[in-house]
Amino acid sequence: MRKNIKATAFAAASAALALGLTACGSSSDPSSTKADGGKTDESKPLVIAASPSPHADILNFVKDKLAAKEGLKLEVKEFTDYVLPNTATEQGQVAGNYFQHKPYLDDFNKKNGTHIVPVVNVHLEPLGLYSKKVKAIGDIKPGQTIAVPNDTTNEGRALQLLAANNLITLKEGVGTSAKLSDITDKKGLEFKELEAATVPRALGDVDAAVINGNYALEAKLSPAKDALALEKAEGNPYANFLAVKAGNEKDPRIEKLAKLLGSDEVKKFIEEKYQGSVIPAFGAPAAS
Repeated sequence: MRKNIKATAFAAASAALALGLTACGSSSDPSSTKADGGKTDESKPLVIAASPSPHADILNFVKDKLAAKEGLKLEVKEFTDYVLPNTATEQGQVAGNYFQHKPYLDDFNKKNGTHIVPVVNVHLEPLGLYSKKVKAIGDIKPGQTIAVPNDTTNEGRALQLLAANNLITLKEGVGTSAKLSDITDKKGLEFKELEAATVPRALGDVDAAVINGNYALEAKLSPAKDALALEKAEGNPYANFLAVKAGNEKDPRIEKLAKLLGSDEVKKFIEEKYQGSVIPAFGAPAAS
C-alpha cells in the first residue's frame, strides 16, 4: 500500500465507503459523534472500524463479554485495508477505529489532511520475517528475494528489522522512515515491495517476507513460532490503539470502550488467545 493516494482513487474509495455504510444503515452517523463539543446521544451504538485480526477479535470479545455491563452498545465493522478506516473516521461514518500505530497515523494525517488522534494503546503485533524456503536467518543468501510492505512506515519498520538481523545495512540515523534507497549494503539481496495485505499471499513466490502481525495471523502464521526474526517488544513504538477524530475523545461511549480495552479481562484474553503473537500494551500513546 502506498499512502500518497491519488485524489481520484481517494475520492472514489470514500464515496464507495459512504454508500456502503448508508446501505447498511450505519447508526454511527456524524450526528452521533460530534467533534464540536455537542452532546452525544449515548443510546446510539458505537461503531468502530477495525482490521479483522486481532483488532476485531478483541473488540468482539469486549462487545460479547464486557460492553453490556457498562451500558455500551458496540458495533464492529471490519476493513481489510489501511486507508478506509481513517477516512471513515474523519468523515464521521464510524465513531473511531482500531487498527494502526502512531508512526502510521502521523504519516497518514500529514499526507491526507486528516485529524485522527489516538485515545489509548491496546496491543503490539511484532513484525516478523517469514519464509517457506529457508529455516533460519543464516540460510538467506545473496541473490534471494525478500518481500516488504510498501507503505512508508511499515517499510521502514521492515528494513529496521532486516538491519537488526544483519541482512542489510542502512544509512545511519534513518530510523523508521527508512526506504530501499537508504540501504547502503543489500548484501546481494533483492527486494519486492508489496501492499502489506498481499505480502502473505506472496510468501511462496519469494525467499522470505516481512509481514505485519495482523496479516500473519490471518494467514494462519504464528509470529511467536513461525517467524525467523521478530521485533522486540521492549521500547517498541508500534503499539496499536483506539483512535477517533480530534474532538471526540470525550465521547462517553469512547471513554467506556477505552476503559474496557485496558481491562484485566482483555489482557487475559489477548495473552491466552495469541500466546505471545500479540502482546498487551496498555497505556497512553506516545506524544507526537
